[in-house]
Parts: sequence; C-alpha cells; structure tokens
Amino acid sequence: MSDTAITTGKTGARGTLYRGDPGMWSWVAHRITGVATFFFLFAHVLDTALVRVSPSAYDEIIETYKTPLVNLLEVGLVGAVLYHALNGIRVMLVDFWEKGARYQRPMLWAILGVWVLVMIPGTYFMMQRTVTEMFGG
Repeated sequence: MSDTAITTGKTGARGTLYRGDPGMWSWVAHRITGVATFFFLFAHVLDTALVRVSPSAYDEIIETYKTPLVNLLEVGLVGAVLYHALNGIRVMLVDFWEKGARYQRPMLWAILGVWVLVMIPGTYFMMQRTVTEMFGG
C-alpha cells in the first residue's frame, strides 16, 4: 500500500503539502471566487435570455430577485468579484514584476485591506434598502 502523505520534518508529524499559509488561502479564494462569478454570469445570461422567450416569466423571475436574501447574495457577489479582481492584479504583479515575488505577502495584505475598505461602505449602501424595508426607517 502506497503512502502519499509528506513528512513535515518533525519527528512523527505527518501532513499534506498545504499548511495554511495565507498565500495558499488566497489561491483557494481566487479559484472559488472565479468559479462563483462564472456560475453567476451563466445564470445571468440564461435569465436575461428568458425575456425573448416569455416576458411575463422574465418579470416573475426579476420579482424573485427583489428579496432580502438575494440582496445579501448580491453583496457576496460584489465581494467575490472585487476580491478576484484585486487578487488578479496581485498575481500579475508577482508574475511580471521583477520584485513581485519579494513583495507577494505585503501585496496580499494590501489587497485585503483595500477589499475591506471598499466592502464596508459598499455593503452599507447595498443593504440600506433591504434593512429599511425589513425594519422600517
């Protein structure tokens, strides 16, 4: 039987190749946000194409999008697209800038800081209507 686990160098400690480094998690988040954005765009094209088939069905679908849950999902979508874009810029800098690899970790923290700074007011403005409708205002 073959054992594919990698020994960590510590006596008796075993594990996998990935240790939870922030760079690894940024890679995972980049893939997840890319796939999520792809599926959103796929669904968006389908529901927009529905207007040519049945305008009344299209109107019904659009009405279902005006719920608090969908508004929260929209905030998640904006967060995913923003992270994917910022991290994509960081990846390009690491790949094409000669000093990029040296500044990879500080750039990761910088894009996370920019992401938070943009998402806080963005979430406020996107959720304002929903919160007002749910709790009065």
